[in-house]
Amino acid sequence: MSRSLDAFLLTSSWSDSAPAQDSELVFWWHTPNGPLRQQLRQPAVCFIERRHQADAERMAHTLGWPVRCRAVELTTFTQQAVTACYMPASYCYRWRNLLQNQGIPCREVDVRITDRYLMERFIYGAAVIHYEEGGLASALPVVADTDTDTEAAGPAYQWLSGGHLTPGSYRPTLRWLSLDIETNIPRQGEALKLYSVGLVTPTHRCVLLVEQHGAAPAAATDPSELVRLADEASVLHALNNRIAASDPDVILGWNLIQFDLDVLQQKYHEHTIPMSWGRDGSILRVRQQRNTPDRIIVNMDGRLALDGIELLRAASYQFESFSLNAVSEQLLGDSKLLTGSQRGDDIQQLYQTDLAAFSAYNLQDCDLVWRIFEKVKLLDFAIERSLMTGLALDRMGGSVAAFENLYLPRLHRAGYIAPNIGEGYQAEKSPGGYVMDSTPGLFEHVLVLDFKSLYPSIIRTFKIDPMGLIEGLATDATQALPNDHWVPGFFGGRFHQQQHILPELIRGLGEHREHAKQEGNKPLSQAIKIIMASCYGVLGSEGCRFHDTRLSASITKRSHEIIQASSDWIAAQGYEVIYGDTDSVFVCLRTAVSDAAADRIGQQLASDLNRWWADNLQQRFGIQSYLEMEYETHYQRFFMPSIRGADTGSKKRYAGLIHDADGLPHMVFKGLEAVRSDWTPLARQFQQQLYRKIFLQQPYSHWVRQQLDDLLAGHSDHLLSYRKRLRQPLAMYQRQIPPHARAAMKLDQWRQQNGLMPRYQQGRGWIRYRITAKGPEPLDDISENDQLDGISYPTAAPDYQHYIDKQLRPIAAAIFQFTGDDVDDLLGMQGSLFL
Repeated sequence: MSRSLDAFLLTSSWSDSAPAQDSELVFWWHTPNGPLRQQLRQPAVCFIERRHQADAERMAHTLGWPVRCRAVELTTFTQQAVTACYMPASYCYRWRNLLQNQGIPCREVDVRITDRYLMERFIYGAAVIHYEEGGLASALPVVADTDTDTEAAGPAYQWLSGGHLTPGSYRPTLRWLSLDIETNIPRQGEALKLYSVGLVTPTHRCVLLVEQHGAAPAAATDPSELVRLADEASVLHALNNRIAASDPDVILGWNLIQFDLDVLQQKYHEHTIPMSWGRDGSILRVRQQRNTPDRIIVNMDGRLALDGIELLRAASYQFESFSLNAVSEQLLGDSKLLTGSQRGDDIQQLYQTDLAAFSAYNLQDCDLVWRIFEKVKLLDFAIERSLMTGLALDRMGGSVAAFENLYLPRLHRAGYIAPNIGEGYQAEKSPGGYVMDSTPGLFEHVLVLDFKSLYPSIIRTFKIDPMGLIEGLATDATQALPNDHWVPGFFGGRFHQQQHILPELIRGLGEHREHAKQEGNKPLSQAIKIIMASCYGVLGSEGCRFHDTRLSASITKRSHEIIQASSDWIAAQGYEVIYGDTDSVFVCLRTAVSDAAADRIGQQLASDLNRWWADNLQQRFGIQSYLEMEYETHYQRFFMPSIRGADTGSKKRYAGLIHDADGLPHMVFKGLEAVRSDWTPLARQFQQQLYRKIFLQQPYSHWVRQQLDDLLAGHSDHLLSYRKRLRQPLAMYQRQIPPHARAAMKLDQWRQQNGLMPRYQQGRGWIRYRITAKGPEPLDDISENDQLDGISYPTAAPDYQHYIDKQLRPIAAAIFQFTGDDVDDLLGMQGSLFL
């Protein structure tokens, strides 16, 4: 009797064993009945042009390779018939290289065998597993270690050999464990020491403590969560056992992979202890990321490692700093128990004197991580993204992979195989988004009209699609427009009216997103938004096999036309367009209106413009318009600065005053110093407060002079720090060394003089500094793994004239030229001639 089981994919892997002609695929699934390990057999496949089949078969036979060739009903983008080559996955790249040496191109060889197995069955994240009754078996509990810890066995799991998969919609509730380690900050010549590992699950909390490095002796105040163990090896054995016993689906952390797991993996290697974190007791595997060798990727059979920083970025969250403390304060209103420049020394001091406080600090970091995940529903976001694209939960970035997961199986069913990277048209370069020259000045009553999802709407309206391009180029180009066969693109591209894939994908994603919005499913809505927005980026990326500038240009150049034509239409209605940016136009009403009247004008403009585009595109091309202009914002007052030292308006930089739903004034800054992390807190606060006073027509002259007095009196010294990332090793800075690199050089030199390891020699991390009479001087700073060295660098007095000239004066001058104020009168004559 046939049975079925809902499942959600956790991990996948493959292996080959001679002399089999297929590969063994292993999928780990989360199911309502617990974890399931499924084994399947499948050959890998790639494609060659059929005219090369005989030569390919001869080479495979001569070498004795297990390669089978079979003609299939598919063609290349150049209309060449295709042969499929089947083999064990470990032969794929050798096969490609062999054929390449003979001038035979091999396509789709880089599609991972497990990904292809799922995508060709339209399985994205969730599946229904079909199997015969009695096919499931239970494995014995996983035994991690028998040393030092009583929790040596994890729960059993089920396994299945064979079965088949169909698409599913199962949304799991994942078991999580939050992990954080504490270490010393090694001084020069000192080894890295592991102090503890903190573990938090919904039902269990503990700190596995290493005693050997000088931990405080046992005391009555030791918390119940503290587990004392003699040495690092004992902690590593205990950690294996705790992972197995808690049996998480996902391990959460902050900078988890690049720091915590990297350090732990080094320690396991140092002590020759297997890091048996896989669900079946298998060893955790580490590899370097392709094209980014300083980043590592972690694989555990049946478990996932999810880093909070990477997931927040994947979900399009932006923070000035992604340190755990900064994000926690912003999202949770909570912070780490130790902060500040001496935190590294404080941790070591607590380890040696106060283990209750030390344990609380370690566990607080674990707590903050899972609370952030809960607060912004990061696990839900990752699950929804996987259900939409098939990307594994721990796959960060992956826009190209997500696109190919969705596109390739549909392309194959339409009768084509995909090209290789670099085979598309690239003779002309596609432009970026359109940015209109702005009209600088202070304005009243500016409306912002915004095209909803402009690039996806262009794709859908103008039928832009890789396969549609090939089909469109095969149509009769002499037919007059409008017609039912093709739509014109740019750079000579034409797109078939009916034969296409991507426009329908965009339509389905858009409808799915609207449904998610109606249901209040914010993680799903955000996941779909990111997927839809990435379609243009993928087609414009040289790392995508479908990259062709006829595709990307037909999106961006069409967007230029749409913004320009929309601006002309609005001007014809008697309004002034003062700026346009990618998908938005800024309309100055030039008359005093209430918020309600402005809203009516904006909504009417959007509605009328949508009708105009519908008529226009039907008449010109015979196509239905999916362009949708929306009224977005009414700025009661609006400032567009000029380019510094010029009369022309700036781009992507403005400020505006709006009123919220409660009628309270609210300032919006875009691209200006107030929202740029490379400007000092002094400048940012100065701009925010000055512009607010000007916009609200409050007196500000006395306030500006008071800000200057406070600066010169030293009351603003805490606001004078610059923060910038080093992009290359310090040795690479030879001529015209920028201030942040000079500060890093000074700090590393001082550290070495004091027996500390240099921090910035490899050019990684952020440096915080300020300008003094002796030039740029470093301030104590947080490194990328969120640890501090706890040192105090003796800095000189600030150069206040620098901050007047380079921070306050440019901000004031930009808006004073439109208010009529004299910047020298308000800021004094100390200003430099060099602005």
